[in-house]
Amino acid sequence: MALEPAPGLLRVIVTYLEMGTAPVYSPGPPPNPGACVRQIDPPSVAGYRFLYNGVGEPWLWHERRTLDDEELDALLKDARIEFLVLRQDHRIAGFAELDRRQPPNVRLAYFGLLPAYIGRGLGPWLLAHAIGQAWSRKTTYRLLVNTCTFDHPAALGLYQRMGFVITRSVVRHTPDPRVSGLLPPDAAPHIPLAQ
Repeated sequence: MALEPAPGLLRVIVTYLEMGTAPVYSPGPPPNPGACVRQIDPPSVAGYRFLYNGVGEPWLWHERRTLDDEELDALLKDARIEFLVLRQDHRIAGFAELDRRQPPNVRLAYFGLLPAYIGRGLGPWLLAHAIGQAWSRKTTYRLLVNTCTFDHPAALGLYQRMGFVITRSVVRHTPDPRVSGLLPPDAAPHIPLAQ
C-alpha cells in the first residue's frame, strides 16, 4: 500500500501507454456539422496559454505554466513539436500536441477539449486525427501517451479503444498546483485540495 502523501502533495496514478503499429482506421467524417481539425503553425505564447489553460485547468495541467514566455516561445517554435487544433463552428474547441524530439518515438504530449465541448463526440475524432498525424511519417516507431487519475475518467478507456496498450502504471506524489498558486484554488473541484 502506497504511503499517504506529505502535506501539499497529491497522490496520483500515472498510466503509460504505447501504440506499436499504425492503425488501420481513419478519423472519418466529423461527428458534428461545422467541426474541423487542422494542423497549425506554432501558436503564439498567448494563444498557446489560452489552449493549454482552458483545456488543462480542470485536470490540473500545470507543467507548462511553470515556463516563462521566453522558454515557452522557444518550445513552441521547435520544428519537432506539432499542433492540431479542433474547431467547432469556427470556435476553438480543443487541441493535440505531438512531440517528435525523441525519435523514432512520437509522444502525444497533450490532448483535450475545452470543457464546453466535452461529450459531443469530438474527443475520439480529434484523437484519431492526432494518431494519424503521428504515424504520417514513415520514421515513427512507437506512439506514446500517458494519462493519470487527474484526467477525464474516460481518457484511459478512450486511449485503449483507439489501440494504445498499457505498458506500466506508477503511483506518484506531486505538488498540488493550487496550493502553490499555479492554478486557482477552485480548479479541478473533483480532486480534493492537498492538505
